[in-house]
Amino acid sequence: MPQHASIAGIAMTAFGIHRDETVKSLTRQAVQGALEDAGAGLDDIEIAFFGNMGQGVLEGQHSVPGQIALREMGLQRAGVVNVENACATGSSAFAMAVTHVNAGMADIALAVGVEKMNVGTRADSLRVFDGAYDVSRPAELEKTLIDLGGVGADAGEGDRSIFMDIYGAMTRAHMSTFGTTQAQLAVVSSKNHGHAVHNSKAHFRTAMTVDQVLAGRALGFPLTVPMCSPITDGAAAAIVCSPEGLARLTGADPVRVLSSVIGSGVDRALDDYERHITRVLAGRAYELAGVGPGDVDVAEVHDATAFGEVLQTEMLGLCELGAGGRLAASGDTTIGGRIPVNPSGGLESKGHPLGATGLGQLCELADQLRGRAGARQVDGARIAVAENGGGLYRGEEATAVITILGR
Repeated sequence: MPQHASIAGIAMTAFGIHRDETVKSLTRQAVQGALEDAGAGLDDIEIAFFGNMGQGVLEGQHSVPGQIALREMGLQRAGVVNVENACATGSSAFAMAVTHVNAGMADIALAVGVEKMNVGTRADSLRVFDGAYDVSRPAELEKTLIDLGGVGADAGEGDRSIFMDIYGAMTRAHMSTFGTTQAQLAVVSSKNHGHAVHNSKAHFRTAMTVDQVLAGRALGFPLTVPMCSPITDGAAAAIVCSPEGLARLTGADPVRVLSSVIGSGVDRALDDYERHITRVLAGRAYELAGVGPGDVDVAEVHDATAFGEVLQTEMLGLCELGAGGRLAASGDTTIGGRIPVNPSGGLESKGHPLGATGLGQLCELADQLRGRAGARQVDGARIAVAENGGGLYRGEEATAVITILGR
């Protein structure tokens, strides 16, 4: 398969709580921004991949959400494919657009992800997470969490999605195996809150010290609220082009897509991290891109909790297995360090509008590679990697997408 697709334009809305916005209005903002960035018009789009996870649950808009949102803003004739793939929905839409272009089926494709999660009460919003695991086997989920995290852990206080309990169990398993500490998790969170201060589109923009993170409301040991992503609204979109498509556009500043791959896991022991879904998938992505972990200058990873960043830096080969906590504590993942991770502020601070998250990561990385990230700029960034996972299946993410971009 030829690998010649590029991002011609990319944009995102501010992430946060947008009570006065709708899925349609957020979609319009992101898509128009991406088109302007590419120097393209709606009529240039040949096919669109529309990512959304929650609208069916929260608003009852099933089956054709993409057709409804995109026709509302004037998109006609182009095919529209609706994508729902847990928290990896946005990156999956992007990977499908890239595959379509690389296969020669279109010269200009649109990938868009959008989420309006703050609908009704907080309890309503949390319902979006309830089906992202095998709901036919609740006892199996309970056993998996015990196998991972043991029994008797401090359950913390207050409401949260089931995935915070899942992440808590995963974190305790990693702590037991590798000696990762709660203080190291707090370093990750403090770093990301600090990065987000300089991101005008982030949900949270207040710096936090390690001690402030540790003093946050406990969820389930070892997690505290500042270590976890908020309930966020927002949208992001990308225009993906072939070389022929790029030649038709007037304002594109392209970023090369070196690889973008979707994967699921393999049956493995819970402590067999060598065969973890993103460990295996990262190997494929690097091979297709013709680069390795040592070539990566900047990364955005799925830190739905601070532990997510610890784990995924290991899975991506940015450090040895079990060393993710120590990597963060060393300062290497801070802007100015050896391998900056989540310069956007990550999901913990930038926010986590489920269907838009993966494309939001790519927006940050495109800005980094184009040298337009402002105070968050990573000097000399040429190769970037994004990891975006979602759902749960037998102790790990049910799905994941790894994308590598280059200049």
